[in-house]
Amino acid sequence: MKIRDMFDGAEPVVSFEFFPPKTPEGTEKLYSTVEALKPCRPSFVSVTYGAGGSTRDRTLELVTRIKRELDIETMAHLTCVGSTQDQIGEILKRLDDGGVENVLALRGDPPAGSEEFERTDGGFGYANELVEFIRASSHDFAVGAAFYPEKHVEAPDSETDLRMLVQKVEAGADFLVSQLFFDNEEFFAFARRARQAGIDVPLVPGLMPITNVAQVERFTKMCGSRIPQELMRRLRIVQDDPAGVVATGVHWCIEQCDELLEAGVPGVHFYTLNKSSATLAVHAALGL
Repeated sequence: MKIRDMFDGAEPVVSFEFFPPKTPEGTEKLYSTVEALKPCRPSFVSVTYGAGGSTRDRTLELVTRIKRELDIETMAHLTCVGSTQDQIGEILKRLDDGGVENVLALRGDPPAGSEEFERTDGGFGYANELVEFIRASSHDFAVGAAFYPEKHVEAPDSETDLRMLVQKVEAGADFLVSQLFFDNEEFFAFARRARQAGIDVPLVPGLMPITNVAQVERFTKMCGSRIPQELMRRLRIVQDDPAGVVATGVHWCIEQCDELLEAGVPGVHFYTLNKSSATLAVHAALGL
């Protein structure tokens, strides 16, 4: 089923995101994690590329296998990094042949060892170009794209960042999934600005139940998200107690979800970090 059609239903679209492990053993462990989340009846699950597109083949294998063997709808991440138009065309064909109907089109992060993104000869430099290419292909995918409630780290200002997002939608993005954030006011403020700019596709918040303080500090620094003072105060109190950190992160995520769903967001996308327990706890508390 195409994700763009899921938003026509009465229930929120709930999805989980995973990243491809580097080893066959890790892949089997991840598969077990996805299987453990199946009772949650997710609307779909997505699988990322590794840094710089380094795990492309494993991503394609995972989304195809999850859909075929677990009967869960999947979405493959696809980036511009290190690929020509012809290579991306081949990837789209593989996804289509494997029964995958959904793609998240991203520019992607620079490969390891590079500080700046560089357009591959014969490739794309921006996500809107990739969206347009997918739309012009012979494959009928539902196409998602990303947005950043607190601005992309490379954007000079919020206005420029929003203009780039408008271009993604004009190129044919069916829905938009946010980078992780921990302050709902950032999401609500961005959503108001996006609607005023003419963006009318579903805006899906991306959330992550915190399980490790150092890890979340590293992630937020990389993606430009802010950890609210109150959340950091709570985490500092329990930072030497791993179970306390998880409980604090889960509680905060539940509060975020409650407020967002009450406000009428079309769905929630969970960044799982390939672990099921914290996400399962949030999902159970929400009664989705």
